[in-house]
Amino acid sequence: MNEPALRTALIHACRQMNALGINQGTSGNISLRSGTTMLISPSATPYDALEPDMIAAMPLDADDGRWTGPKKPSTEWRFHRDILRARPDIHAVVHSHPTFATTLAIARKPIEACHYMIAVFGGTDIRCAPYATFGTSELSAHALTALQDRMGCLLANHGMIALGETIDAAMWRAVELETLARQYYHALLLGNPHILTEAEIEATRAQFAGYGHHRSDPPTT
Repeated sequence: MNEPALRTALIHACRQMNALGINQGTSGNISLRSGTTMLISPSATPYDALEPDMIAAMPLDADDGRWTGPKKPSTEWRFHRDILRARPDIHAVVHSHPTFATTLAIARKPIEACHYMIAVFGGTDIRCAPYATFGTSELSAHALTALQDRMGCLLANHGMIALGETIDAAMWRAVELETLARQYYHALLLGNPHILTEAEIEATRAQFAGYGHHRSDPPTT
């Protein structure tokens, strides 16, 4: 996609977050890679009021937080930038505060392999990063560690992050992460949920690879 198309896709995804119930108000934020630039949703701007030229643009190689556009970038720009810098395989980052993922994050409880779909996040769990104040380099460092070899994580007492090779893949994983969180939460209420083994999760990943999907496409079962 060219930059104008990316800006339009970013706005659509922001509105979709709230429509799908995985975010509230303007608490979430989304970024997209556009060459050597990061496009990111602006701070404190209602999604329904967003226009393409309101999306902030930040150079990925700058350390001073510079940006262009009529509105400031999201206060969480730092971890978005650092993720896109560290992960050349990633082109979209979705951050939101969905109810069940945030509930587990408040309990500082990672999501274990309660369902085979956890395989789409790259391992046998979805880690919970330690707490740090929003927008800080500390939070960014914690998020990068939790996302090592993963496509999503929880942020303690905060929310979640989902990654994607495309914006569609990132949004799909964001919905899947909240679904897994909801399932795990309810399984914990029943007590002693059965957790799949590493071998069982690896077998799932092999099955997904065999469906012939591109890396940017969510697997279907």
